[in-house]
Amino acid sequence: MPALKFRVLLDSIPDEEIFRDIVINDSDNFESFYRCILSAFEFEENEMASFYVSDHDWDKGEEISLMDMSFGEEDTNFTSMMSESILRTYLESPKQRFILIHNFMDMWIFLIELQEIVSKEVSEPTVTLSVGILTDELRQKKTSNNDNLLFSAEDMEESDYNFDDDFDDLDMDDEDFFNIDDIHDL
Repeated sequence: MPALKFRVLLDSIPDEEIFRDIVINDSDNFESFYRCILSAFEFEENEMASFYVSDHDWDKGEEISLMDMSFGEEDTNFTSMMSESILRTYLESPKQRFILIHNFMDMWIFLIELQEIVSKEVSEPTVTLSVGILTDELRQKKTSNNDNLLFSAEDMEESDYNFDDDFDDLDMDDEDFFNIDDIHDL
């Protein structure tokens, strides 16, 4: 069984070069790869995450999710699960790319590219090169500069705005609301 050497670049902090090279068996699954990445960058394992198969232009393709997010048998938008998805199955090119999003609220984005196929087998995923340090200061800078959120959790906690007040000023009686029984009268 050959091993795969991937370069994993943390792309969430501008002007910082932070990456890890990871060697993992091609028969290993994405969950094992994910846990190695989290360990290498010192992230906790208590967040949602997904890999996306990517093309040369870093466009997101098929999703490989940490957890089953389908809504039963009727859900046709099934995504693959990390624990059931073997790495070699998703290798479509010699420089195969993946995108990993960890923690959908803070949007930690990792760009992953296959560097080479190594002829030796490894007993477990291994970090072979580590460049850059993700300090607490950089983590804080990233989360405080998160442009993806209109309001941070802190904004909502500190706000004394009461959303119910918007409805208290409306002059409406119970008759003003739609009654489902009225449909039969149409």
